[in-house]
Amino acid sequence: MSGRGSLLVVDDDRSICEAMADYLRSLGHRTETALTCRSALDRIKEFNFHVVVCDVNLPDQDGFHLLEWVVANKPETSVILLTGYGTIESAVEAIRIGAFDYLTKPVIDDELNFSIQRALGQREIVEENKKLKEQLQVKFGPANIIGHDYKMAKMFDLIESVADTRTTVLILGENGTGKTMTARAIHQLSTRRDQPFVEVACGALPDSLLESELFGHVQGAFTGASHDKEGKFLQADGGTLFLDEIGTASPSLQVKLLRVLQDREFEPVGGSKTHKVDVRLILATNENLEERVRTGEFRQDLYYRINVISVTQPPLRERIGDIPLLVDHYIKEFNNQTNKSIRGIDESAVQLLQRYQWPGNVRELVNVVERAIVLAKSDTITVADLPEHLRQGHFEVQHGANRLAGSNDLKSALANPERQIIIEALEQNGWNRQETAKLLGINRTTLYKKMKKYKITYEDHAQILS
Repeated sequence: MSGRGSLLVVDDDRSICEAMADYLRSLGHRTETALTCRSALDRIKEFNFHVVVCDVNLPDQDGFHLLEWVVANKPETSVILLTGYGTIESAVEAIRIGAFDYLTKPVIDDELNFSIQRALGQREIVEENKKLKEQLQVKFGPANIIGHDYKMAKMFDLIESVADTRTTVLILGENGTGKTMTARAIHQLSTRRDQPFVEVACGALPDSLLESELFGHVQGAFTGASHDKEGKFLQADGGTLFLDEIGTASPSLQVKLLRVLQDREFEPVGGSKTHKVDVRLILATNENLEERVRTGEFRQDLYYRINVISVTQPPLRERIGDIPLLVDHYIKEFNNQTNKSIRGIDESAVQLLQRYQWPGNVRELVNVVERAIVLAKSDTITVADLPEHLRQGHFEVQHGANRLAGSNDLKSALANPERQIIIEALEQNGWNRQETAKLLGINRTTLYKKMKKYKITYEDHAQILS
C-alpha cells in the first residue's frame, strides 16, 4: 500500500471538508468527501474505503452512528472521529465502539497524517496476517493430505467429525506416515484455527527438560533456570497443543499430563502458582500403547484419557494406489522449488514404486521424488532416476525373468508384480471389487479381466490362508 490509501472525509462544513481532502490528496491519497452521515454511508456501501475521517457533529445523524455501522458492516475500514468538543468520556466511548482514533478540532495536518498512516499500517498487517492464514490453510489444511484409498477416506471422515470439538485425539501410525500433517489439518478445520498450534516432539528432549518445556519453570527451579519461562501449554492457550511421540513420556510426566487433561490446570516446575488453560490436545505415537500399558510402562488411566478418539494413519505400503497421486503432487511442489519442469513419471517407475515396501513411508517417498527431480536428465522420471535400493528389486525381477526358459516365461515373470499388487489391493478392500478397482485407478471390467487372466479368486486365496 506504500502509505497511500482510499479515504473518505465527512464534515458538514464544506470549506473544512474540502481543505482536508485537498491536503490528503497532496499526500497521494485517493480522497472523496461527504457532507452528511447519510451520503457518507451510501458511498461506504458502494466502495471499500481504507479509512474514513468523520466529524462527530453532522446535520442528520452523528459520527457515532456512522462508526457503529462501519464496525458492524465494514470492519476492515478504519474510522477516525473528529470533534470540536472533545472530552475524555467521548474519546473512551469512541474507542470502545471501535474507532481507530479520536482527534479534536482544529486538526493539525501532521497529527491527521500520522493517524491515517497508522491506520493504513495496521490494515497492511491485518491483510498480511490474512494471507499467511490462507497459506497455512493451503499448506496444512485437509486438502494437502493426499489419498483416495478407502483407509484414507475413512480417516478423512473421522478428522472432519472430530475437528470442531474439544475432544482429545490420539493419532497412531508408523514414522513418516504424516501424523503431524493430520494434527495440523484437525486444527485448521476447528474453530481454534486462528489460535496457536504448538508442536512438541516428546522423544527429542530428556525428561527433565521436557517437563519444563511443557509446563514452564520459575527462576531458580533448577540449575540454569536464571529466569521464569512460559511453557508450551500456556503458549497454546486457546489453541491446540500437539504432543508427538507421547509413548516416550516418563512416569512423572504422565502424572502431570493426566491432571492437565482432567482439570485443565497445572503448576510450572518449581512454582506454586496454578495456571488454568483452554487447550485442545492432540497426541501421536508410533508405539503400541496397549502393550506398554500391559507392561506397566504407560499409565492405564492416562491411556484411557488420551484414547478418546483414535485416528490410524495407514502406512504407504497399504495404500499403493495413492502412490501415483502423491508422486504427481510432489513433482509439482519440487518443480516450483527447483525451477525444473518435470512433466511426470513413466509407468515402469510407478510400478517399481508400488512394489517397494516403503519402511520410511510418505517421508521416504518425498525424498525419493526430490532426488529424482534433481537428477532427472529428461522431462520424465524413469527407473534410472530412482535410488539404487529401489532399482535393485527391478533388476532382480528382470534377471529372474531372463533366467527362465521359453518365450512366454518373460511375460509371466513381468506379470507377477501386477498380480501381487491386485491381490494386495483386494485384501485391503476385503475383496470388494468395486472399491479395489477404484483404489487401483481402473474400471471394474478391467479388474475382472485381470483377475481372470491371473487366475485370482477369493476361494483360492482363502484356501492358501487356511
